[in-house]
Amino acid sequence: MRHIVRIAAALVLSGVTLAAHHSAIQFDFTNTKTVTGVVKKFRAINPHMQLVLRVKDEKGERDIVFEGHSTNNMYRAGYRDNMIKVGDTITVYIAPLRDGSGGGYVTAAVTASGVRFGALSRAEQARERERAEGR
Repeated sequence: MRHIVRIAAALVLSGVTLAAHHSAIQFDFTNTKTVTGVVKKFRAINPHMQLVLRVKDEKGERDIVFEGHSTNNMYRAGYRDNMIKVGDTITVYIAPLRDGSGGGYVTAAVTASGVRFGALSRAEQARERERAEGR
């Protein structure tokens, strides 16, 4: 009987662990888009940052949910506590959802005060390379 309980416990615990993380296949990392909006919610947490922006565009005014890197990765990319606050207007660089719906994966952001953190897009990397090469 103890053996069955141990197996059941192991299956339950491994299922929780497996369900806790997901693939990023739903995001198109080859296609960077920018979105500007007002922060409704921001949480720099693990495993992924959570962000909700109030956006006004051709589709009207709506809230869009984004996710991003872990706090650790964000910190290495220049993020510091309290850089983003509810009510701030920010611009995010995202890998959009492949299905075309709103949302995406935040790869970089520019805060209300103009401070940027995150990865450079391919176009920005090319400009940096050209600048470094004197072109």
